[in-house]
Amino acid sequence: MTIIAFEDSKASDLHPITIGRPAYAITCAGLRLVDWLTRLSESTGSGLRGQIRPHLKLIQKLDFEIESLPPTFDDEDWNDYEDGLLLVNARLSPTVSVGEALLQAAKHGQSGVIIDQQDQSILVARVTGKDLHAIRQAAMANANPDASPDAGTTGRDAFEVVLEAAAKFSPIGEAVNSKQIGVFRWPHDVVKCHMTQMESSMNHRLTLADYTETSDGVFVGKNVKIGQYAVINTDDGPIIFEDNCSIGPFCYLSGPIYAGANARVIEHSALKDGVALGHTTKTGGEVEASVIEPYTNKQHHGFLGHSYLGSWINLGAGTCNSDLKNTYGKININYGDEKVATDMQFLGCFIGDYSKTAINTSIFTGKVIGVCSMMYGFVTSNVPSYVNYARLFGQTSLLPTDVMINTQKRMFARRKVQQRECDMQLIRDMYQITAAERSAEPDIL
Repeated sequence: MTIIAFEDSKASDLHPITIGRPAYAITCAGLRLVDWLTRLSESTGSGLRGQIRPHLKLIQKLDFEIESLPPTFDDEDWNDYEDGLLLVNARLSPTVSVGEALLQAAKHGQSGVIIDQQDQSILVARVTGKDLHAIRQAAMANANPDASPDAGTTGRDAFEVVLEAAAKFSPIGEAVNSKQIGVFRWPHDVVKCHMTQMESSMNHRLTLADYTETSDGVFVGKNVKIGQYAVINTDDGPIIFEDNCSIGPFCYLSGPIYAGANARVIEHSALKDGVALGHTTKTGGEVEASVIEPYTNKQHHGFLGHSYLGSWINLGAGTCNSDLKNTYGKININYGDEKVATDMQFLGCFIGDYSKTAINTSIFTGKVIGVCSMMYGFVTSNVPSYVNYARLFGQTSLLPTDVMINTQKRMFARRKVQQRECDMQLIRDMYQITAAERSAEPDIL
């Protein structure tokens, strides 16, 4: 069997989180879907492939060691999939219950599908080898003689044909317990899931590695340093520090907390109510119920709550966000032209990869900030990608790609990361992908 993690058209609804990363690489409650799929692949002896947006395919190959699917059925690689497929929507939330459901689906001996009843998206599908063979043969028998060479014999992308056929399969909800399967539809779903699943995710993570319990509920990897006078509370969940984490003195740590390898928590920090820090992050000030992806810095004083930060972000000293309306009411968010009711009372901001804030920047409740932007002063509205946002000073200007590529080079050098051509190309690609965000802002200079 081969597992295929696929992005559908709704992956773009998760912008800015998914502009620069596959949807399966979103961290939520300290876990990622790609990690579940990798372990499932290893435990079942299955292959793992990815069907994602074109601009991320090389990143997928280099950073995740996942190959893309061949686009046409006449490619001989499709012979390797004759043992059947497990199709997994990359927007699935990486919870413990989803991991269990995927294992059940992998063991299911018949073809079947789980459909999202809200928008009719395919969430999971099992395609037996027999049915895949029939789908492939039918597609090649109905070959379009006028198809372009790039489209192969069928004139259509092979995976699209498989997905279309899978949508007609019988439901397998009872065999797999589809009620366990959550899915991200909007960025705020990541924070909502993170808040509810953090404790169970951390308890599951404790089964995956050999940690040392240094005090009640505190588990550490190798070479972890925790400074003096830390106040630790694990009543609501465990605290896990991976290898080479460094925790400064005088910190308040209230679990559940997860910190990836080489993470650094600055002295006098307060982490509480469920915080997940990616590897090689620097975190300071007060952080509450938030996700911070790898290589991001929030090392100075200031509040971050109920928020999601992508990678390679830097928050200047004193940067704070609001996560509660003055009216204490439920928060609505504008995603592009669509206003979405979150049904959440506490919700902060979503900041895309490579964005930065100046000192004392204040971000209002429920704001969406794109990739590669710079913020100054008060952020009272959503921020498009690739802009200098300084409305307090009456100015919003364009940030060219060459400026961001040079910034990327300097950031990478500080973390001893080699800047590759694909990293520079990602900056260029993200600029093109987000063009509509800037065209909707007439004030950009």
